[in-house]
Amino acid sequence: MARDNSIVNTNLHNTIALGTKITGTLTTDNDLRLDGEVEGNIISQNKVIVGESGVVKGNIECTTAEILGTLVGNIHSAGMLTLKSTSNVKGDICVKSLCIEPGAKFEGSCSMN
Repeated sequence: MARDNSIVNTNLHNTIALGTKITGTLTTDNDLRLDGEVEGNIISQNKVIVGESGVVKGNIECTTAEILGTLVGNIHSAGMLTLKSTSNVKGDICVKSLCIEPGAKFEGSCSMN
């Protein structure tokens, strides 16, 4: 029986574990949770979550994002960006909507469109 590759599972997600370091551009069509480190850009067609231990040294382009860890770079989100109380962001933000919890650290400029 032939395999049908036309079926798309929208529940797929990628996880980069603590202790894992990726250097270079990371591109995905699915959700991404990062608890490790990425030195380079992240491009996702869906949601990006940077966990408390997660570190990104580069830019993020995504649909929605939740930052709990560290981002040194710019972020462009077509939808909602949430900076949790444990987040530390140094860079410019371009988003549709923004939620910043008390305790979050943000150094940069923000444009909302």
